[in-house]
Amino acid sequence: MRFVLRAGLAALIAGLLGACAQEPPKPPPGPPELVVVVPDRDGKVGTVVVTGAQGGTTLNQAYSAARVDPSAKVEARSVSEAEVKRVFSGAIAAQPLRPVSFLLYFQEGTDEYTPESKQAFEGVFAEIARRKAAEIAVIGHTDRVGTVEYNDALSLKRAERVRKDFIDRGIPNSAVSVAGRGEREPIIATPDEVSEPRNRRVEINVR
Repeated sequence: MRFVLRAGLAALIAGLLGACAQEPPKPPPGPPELVVVVPDRDGKVGTVVVTGAQGGTTLNQAYSAARVDPSAKVEARSVSEAEVKRVFSGAIAAQPLRPVSFLLYFQEGTDEYTPESKQAFEGVFAEIARRKAAEIAVIGHTDRVGTVEYNDALSLKRAERVRKDFIDRGIPNSAVSVAGRGEREPIIATPDEVSEPRNRRVEINVR
């Protein structure tokens, strides 16, 4: 009788060890994945290669897509813009705002805005205000009227004017950096001492 108990106990232990040695059950396959090529603001698209266990496909058209099922089979398809917004609404909402640039122009020899740029400033400020933690780079420029030293000082003065106007509207001083490039980076190349309104500007980069 004692032998039978031992044998039964040994059989029970062996059974338990065998159960522990078995591989854990595999998790169920996940949902299929969808890869979509979305154009940028200018309508340009890049190229994405999607590969799987049974071949792949190249996506290079706006809203071209590939569905990858749990077995890694790739199926090419296309989706609409409305479908992209519906399926990826969470990811789209979480994206940071894209960097933007603005130009403001100035009256000759001064740090006073032209009438058109004085109005345009409101749009620039509105864009900055809707960003939670904007970083603003303000770069002043001049035309080629005057000495290099004079234009260096004038370009910085213009940049400082824009920064002051931002700060007066509630933008933190630490969020705005300024620089003056003088006459070194004209939009319109001219000989020396030529007045060119499009070169009398401040470039504002917001990100």
